[in-house]
Amino acid sequence: MTAFDIFNGDADGICSLLQLRLDSPKETELITGVKRKVDLLNTLSTQNPIQQGDKITVLDISMLKNLPGLESSLTKGAQVFYADHHQSGNIPKHPNLTAHINLSPNTCTGLIINKLLENRYLLWALTAAFGDNLIDKANALGKQHDIDSNSLALIQKLGIYINYNGYGASLDDLFYHPAALFNILLPYSSPIDFIEDGHDAFKTLEEGYTSDFSRANSADVIHKTEQTTAYLLPDERWARRVSGVFGNDLANQAPDSAHAVLTEQTKGNQKGYLISIRAPLNNKSHADTLASKFPSGGGRKAAAGINFLPEAQLSTFLQHFESQYQNA
Repeated sequence: MTAFDIFNGDADGICSLLQLRLDSPKETELITGVKRKVDLLNTLSTQNPIQQGDKITVLDISMLKNLPGLESSLTKGAQVFYADHHQSGNIPKHPNLTAHINLSPNTCTGLIINKLLENRYLLWALTAAFGDNLIDKANALGKQHDIDSNSLALIQKLGIYINYNGYGASLDDLFYHPAALFNILLPYSSPIDFIEDGHDAFKTLEEGYTSDFSRANSADVIHKTEQTTAYLLPDERWARRVSGVFGNDLANQAPDSAHAVLTEQTKGNQKGYLISIRAPLNNKSHADTLASKFPSGGGRKAAAGINFLPEAQLSTFLQHFESQYQNA
């Protein structure tokens, strides 16, 4: 019997697994990748010989995107625990599947796990929520549990930095492989302990985030209406790293507008864009609907992305983007 922990490489995925493994330590094979690598269970089912009795934990990746891998794993006799807040499709009914799916735009996988664990690792759940840009939700929950404002501010920084580390077109773009970052954080029962310990990872991510974000502030605006704005970043590692958190910041600064951050990229001989989409914070809807109109798109209602949009489809995307939110 083999145990697998499959998790998104962003703050929500990492902090969800931290809660589970702090509560129930076990030796597992870690399967993760960049934030946009969301077909992780499909990859497991095709590359690993799943066997009767294997235990698979899946966190913060769309069940809809991983349905072939899920069905294959269940058919082979694996026991699957699945927690997520992205598009799910029709959830299979199977005695070996335990599914905790909540599609509300005001939750994240870390908060789903926190509810199951009855707040035992609340600070890591708040780190996940801050990373997913659920700032009001995280602050309100923190104050409800008498967490002081200074601690919440530190946790917010860490959540943003962990999330920032997950973005990139490939693992080469990241400061830390998400599995390595998970292992760095695992010895700490709370994010405050990690920060106060002065680990080099916090400084590395903070310095990288600050540097990359200062460059992003010079991004060109390539499309603007009363309800929508699209920005363009160059085909460089720093731009791929910062694209998602830059989109979150834009959403926070203008909560009534939708934003898209396009990062130039080339696949083979084809030029195109990696896109981060943020719905208006005051109307968290349709980001996933918009992204799903394109083959490599997906996400959730408040935030979604397209892994590769061919250059020839740029005008089509911008038209859909404007149309989706013109009456928001």
